[in-house]
Amino acid sequence: MSESAQPEPVLVERRGAVQWITINREARRNALNEEVVRTIDRAIAAAVEGGEVRAIVITGAGDKAFCAGADLAKGTKGFAFAVDFARPKHYIVDLFKRLQECTLPVIARVNGHVMAGGFGLLCACDMAIAADDIRIGTTESKIGLTPMMILPYMLRVLPPRKLQEMCITGEQFSAAEALEWGVLNYVVPRAELDAKLDWLLSRVTDKSPTAIRLGKQAFAAMRDMGLREALEYAQAMVPVMSSTEDAKEGLSAFQEKRAPNFTGN
Repeated sequence: MSESAQPEPVLVERRGAVQWITINREARRNALNEEVVRTIDRAIAAAVEGGEVRAIVITGAGDKAFCAGADLAKGTKGFAFAVDFARPKHYIVDLFKRLQECTLPVIARVNGHVMAGGFGLLCACDMAIAADDIRIGTTESKIGLTPMMILPYMLRVLPPRKLQEMCITGEQFSAAEALEWGVLNYVVPRAELDAKLDWLLSRVTDKSPTAIRLGKQAFAAMRDMGLREALEYAQAMVPVMSSTEDAKEGLSAFQEKRAPNFTGN
């Protein structure tokens, strides 16, 4: 296959109100490189700016890997090691910040094994559904590294002692263990993965985009605050939230015993 005929490394597809982002490098176990990371970043930004998308799904092609982390093939410029001193802010940091600021729900469809930087990507999503036969791991210690770039997100999701075990041993763990730790929302037999995803999306896309947007903003802000500061923030946000058109519509629909028509305003 000629260079020009190579498949797109990331597939971006609208399915109704959901934007699907698929890492399309099955032969490389959906490993990350700069092109992949920047394409995902742009796709998320476009989904938010467009105003019609209600949720984002991130997944990998095939059924072997969700994402194996940085592409470490010989001659490949892996994001874990490359540093451009003229551009000190790394593109994986740009993507993680984009996910942190994304006002849409982002769901990881974990169709296969999740390793290293791929695990950081999973942790940066809002929710995750996985097939029950997948394995997860931060395997960097086996090649003389530590998962530095993804550690901030893992610290927010995993119990500290389990995270230390993962980082130090580099061993892999099961979907059932990840579910127990709170890393995954749901684990289902592989044949039921998409049905469970559709079920979750149906519970997300019919809700107020404004409530979700303000709720995600509050979640991210309060997580970094002390209790006193968080209570003050919540107090200030209540009148803002209550004044939105979606809040008014939601209250009217409740009183009139009908389904709400949310516009995202």
